[in-house]
Amino acid sequence: MASQDRGDIYSRITADIIAAIEAGAGEFRMPWHHDGTSTARPVNVASNKPYRGINTLVLWAAATHANHGSGIWGTYQQWNAKGAQVRRGERGTTVVFWKIDAHNNQDGRDEENDQEVGRHRVFARAYTVFNSAQVDGYTSPELPVLADDERVKQADRFCSHLGIEVSHGGDRAFYSPASDVVQMPEFQRFKDGTSYYAVLLHECGHASGAKHRLDRDLSGRFGSESYAMEECVVELLSALICADLSLTVTPRPDHAAYIASWLNVLRDDPRAIFTASSKAQQAADWMHAQQPRVAEEYRGAA
Repeated sequence: MASQDRGDIYSRITADIIAAIEAGAGEFRMPWHHDGTSTARPVNVASNKPYRGINTLVLWAAATHANHGSGIWGTYQQWNAKGAQVRRGERGTTVVFWKIDAHNNQDGRDEENDQEVGRHRVFARAYTVFNSAQVDGYTSPELPVLADDERVKQADRFCSHLGIEVSHGGDRAFYSPASDVVQMPEFQRFKDGTSYYAVLLHECGHASGAKHRLDRDLSGRFGSESYAMEECVVELLSALICADLSLTVTPRPDHAAYIASWLNVLRDDPRAIFTASSKAQQAADWMHAQQPRVAEEYRGAA
């Protein structure tokens, strides 16, 4: 795959995410809202592996903006290898791949787009990908669609294996770090099973950050930037898992309390959404690791 010209990858991708958030703010529609179909789980046409972390978010936003009905993406060269041709004038989408450099400063390395991880330096490289809707000569495979009741059963099995205590009652959904319990309204208070499990996954997302699990900072108070970013991490996590379980993620009016904070953080720090996406992916990996059998296709994605 051919890399793009060097530049501030973080700023470019963050600017696209900010634009997507701003475009949907009036309806509380965020770039990570999806309908649970195959579009919600972007995969690479060459490897057939799902994209991960920030790349998933970027491709969600791009598919929503362009109204793509497919979740299959690839570089110009990868489409050519499949006997397909990107149509003239089509605009690609930037995704990021990470490379590990165990050596000290290499001549010509883009210092602006790297970071330290332990003794190694991990640096980002940008590539341009195109959706299958932007190419000729390729037919997307037909994918099975689970019935609503089967999706609900699948979500119930998934959540039951997380090992997180859930208590029912009242009219609020929340996670209590002090007692390590997720509190949920009764099932019948929700309009359908999909709505119940989307909220449950969100609250279990907060529980994944407990000290004895992934040890995220859960001390932020409502209105603070740290609180808003924890909400962002969990929103992304919930969307990732809902995509895996073919569950719809719908706009929520209570996002209004966070949208301004999210935008402020992203504008102040171009790497913030990368960090949030990375933590969300880490939590999604943890949730999948709790399942009796982790699906092979979930491992080793782009």
